[in-house]
Amino acid sequence: MSDEISSPDELHILKTKIDNWLQGRVNENSVIQSADYDVEENRWYVRIQGEEKQNSMILMTLGQRTLQFETYVMPSPEENEAKFYEHLLRRNQNLHGISFSIGSENALYLSGGIKNHWISEKNLDWMIGSIYAAIELCFKPALRIGFESRFSE
Repeated sequence: MSDEISSPDELHILKTKIDNWLQGRVNENSVIQSADYDVEENRWYVRIQGEEKQNSMILMTLGQRTLQFETYVMPSPEENEAKFYEHLLRRNQNLHGISFSIGSENALYLSGGIKNHWISEKNLDWMIGSIYAAIELCFKPALRIGFESRFSE
């Protein structure tokens, strides 16, 4: 069943799988710069390096059913709000497993998740890659729309 709750032993195995995958990517991949684990939150803080947005911190939280991903993209727009959100909603149409959303303080976030039984190296690569690609494609255009006057001075 797809909504089964992972047992403590299964969660430990998944945590080890994710730890090993992250450590391998930190050692061999220039995109993933670091990965730190918070025992109390059952969460990894994964720092990635981009080109359009220099750095992003992806929070990966392992729950009983899913591994959730979330990253802060930028603050709420200072201007052109309707155009800004329209741009991102249109971008959401082409995203799979992740989406842009409004989070705390009306800031823009990118989030998604995968079910625990889908956690694999291939799917972890896909998720981090999807987040990376979405930020690279959307960051500068959204910034130019939502903070237009800062670019025209």
